[in-house]
Amino acid sequence: MSLKNKIDRSKLPQHIAIIMDGNGRWAKGLGKLRVFGHKNGVTAVREVLEGAIEIGVTHLTLYAFSSENWNRPKKEVQALMELLINSLNKELPTFQKNGVRVKAIGALQHLPTSCQATLADTIELTKNNSTCVLTLALSYGSRNEIIEATQKIAEKVAKGEIQVSDIDDTLFSNELQTAGTPDPDLMIRTSGEQRISNFLLWQLAYTELWFSPKLWPDFNREDLFQAIVDYQTRERRFGKTSEQL
Repeated sequence: MSLKNKIDRSKLPQHIAIIMDGNGRWAKGLGKLRVFGHKNGVTAVREVLEGAIEIGVTHLTLYAFSSENWNRPKKEVQALMELLINSLNKELPTFQKNGVRVKAIGALQHLPTSCQATLADTIELTKNNSTCVLTLALSYGSRNEIIEATQKIAEKVAKGEIQVSDIDDTLFSNELQTAGTPDPDLMIRTSGEQRISNFLLWQLAYTELWFSPKLWPDFNREDLFQAIVDYQTRERRFGKTSEQL
């Protein structure tokens, strides 16, 4: 039986978040520049997105570029920005064909204007698609997101729009950039690293974590299916006992 056939469609993770790690090491292992790994990582993105759609996952969030990644060599950052533009333009027909709605979170104002424009166009052109929401985390850092949400809430309190006693999980979640998106059920990280790396810290509170030793360019839909199969063997208690479920 294939891994796909082992998946219980009634217990699918609604939202999968992925830290796509290992592009640079993959390229280095082949004696290539890091950008070669990033380019091949796009193939893995397409593979995983199509696999997610194939089985019915409705939300996929990819950690594409962190706020810390700006500290990388200038040439690598420039190549990544160019790759983002080219990939969005190239994949747009696929997004439309498969009903993919593209969204983005992060400090998008820090992206080059050409990237901002292409991203905005893609978001606008796909806004009515409803099969799967693909959220790209770009120039994203979860601590910054939490600080900004806190500042917005503090301003509302100062203006008398809300009371301190009004602040709860729902209110706070609605001030995050992910407002309206369900928290991830499953988070996958590739390359053998077992860290969250400033990714969706608030949203991952009850998320199941799954780590793969594979470098991102080698990750494919069968690996995605394996992660989902393993996810479905876990008991998600959310603080309750097994008997309460």
